[in-house]
Amino acid sequence: MIGRLRGIVAYKAPPWLVVDVNGVGYELEAPMSTFYDLPELGREVTLYTHYSQKEDSVSLYGFLREGERRLFRDVQKVSGIGAKIALAVLSGVTVEEFARMVQAGDITALTRIPGIGKKTAERMVLELRDRAAQFGAGGALPTGSGPAPADPLSDATVALQQLGYKPASPQGRVTASPQPDTAPPTTERPEPLWLWLLLWN
Repeated sequence: MIGRLRGIVAYKAPPWLVVDVNGVGYELEAPMSTFYDLPELGREVTLYTHYSQKEDSVSLYGFLREGERRLFRDVQKVSGIGAKIALAVLSGVTVEEFARMVQAGDITALTRIPGIGKKTAERMVLELRDRAAQFGAGGALPTGSGPAPADPLSDATVALQQLGYKPASPQGRVTASPQPDTAPPTTERPEPLWLWLLLWN
C-alpha cells in the first residue's frame, strides 16, 4: 500500500498528474484543491495518497493535505458514493466548508456541489455529521507549494477540464459564453464561475 509520495512534478493536467520518484513515474488523480497549490513542473512535492484496486482497474489518488485524504475516504463510506463524487466535493469546497455544511445539515449548499443531488446530500448529513468536526484536523501544506490561481477565468477553464472537456475546448467555452439572464456569481452569490458557465451553456 502506498501512503505517501515525495518526488518531482513531471506532469500535471487536471485531474491527472505524474510524480517522478527516483526515476519511477507515479500517475495520480487529484482534486482541484490539490491542483491549485501544486508547485511548478520540475519542483518537489509531497503527496498523501490513497490506493484503490478494483476488479478491472487500479487507481492512485493524491492530496497535498492529509485532511483532504481523510475526507476523500470518509465521503466514500456514504452509501452510493464513489471516488468521482468524493473528488467533486474536494474540487468544489474546502474541507472546512464541507464540514460546516454537514454539521449544519445545509442540504441546499451541498446540492450546489456538482454531482450531488438532494438524496445524496441527505445521506451525507445523516452518515457524516458525527465525524464532520474531525474533517479539518491535520495536514499542513507541504513546502514548495505555489499559491492558488488568482484569475477566475483560469479557475473556470481548469475546472471544466476536470469535468471532462477536452484541453482545447474549455477556454473557448468560457470566453465565448453568452450572457445569461441571470447575473454571474458575486460576493453575495458565491457560486464558482466555472459552475455558472457550465449551467448556462
